Amino acid sequence: KGKAKGPKGTKITLKIAKNSIRISFDGGRRLDLSKMGITTFPNCILKLADVDELDLSRNMLKKIPSSIQKFQKLRWLDLHSNQLEELPEAIGTLQNLFYLNICNNKLTTKSLPEELNLLKNLRILNLGLNCLDSIPTSLGALNELKELGVFDNALTTIPNSVKKLPKLKKLNAKRNPFTDSTEQEEYADSIKRVDKLYLVQEKDLCSSCLKTCQYERDKLNKLKDMTSSPSRNLSFPLLFTPNSSAKDNQEWRLK
Repeated sequence: KGKAKGPKGTKITLKIAKNSIRISFDGGRRLDLSKMGITTFPNCILKLADVDELDLSRNMLKKIPSSIQKFQKLRWLDLHSNQLEELPEAIGTLQNLFYLNICNNKLTTKSLPEELNLLKNLRILNLGLNCLDSIPTSLGALNELKELGVFDNALTTIPNSVKKLPKLKKLNAKRNPFTDSTEQEEYADSIKRVDKLYLVQEKDLCSSCLKTCQYERDKLNKLKDMTSSPSRNLSFPLLFTPNSSAKDNQEWRLK
């Protein structure tokens, strides 16, 4: 009789929301509603839209309404570990946003709004643990982006427009089914590094300088051999497995 309803979730009142405001280290106002069992976006918090940071992570949200655009002062938005299947186009109006974490949801490439490329001040974007089969090339417009997480998706390649972002320092694309083995190796490490830099040829060095360079190179090679030795490698299995909330939220992947 009637349609089955999902979990009712916690009802957030304006009083609860006001009591959840914290002062961050830099003096900003942070509204922390994480881990509260919220299933629907609490409209009452629109009356607190002057906060600098909003944390709705580790809840059961499936949708973020277009009214998120009222948070025009927002610099920091954390929505990770929910059940989001889409984002509103209005998210592109949050021009002050420099941190956006939408990791560990159910987002697909098609459900990412093109308006994400309007976030011109975005420095950190985490799209890991979703259902992305490609990265929109339009993200190449995020010229201020320094860190990008796209790990644990279904990506087969990284578009050049993203690879060549001028300020990108960290790109974590681990555990994606890249078709090119060299690309898989390239993104095994989340930090880009330059391994070798040659400024002069050996024939142009005097004998004493050449000996010094060779000695230092031998030391570096010995150190590299020691650190790469299997017997000396340490194992940190917990760093490669999701936390408990991520595990619970990702059970749908196994179905």
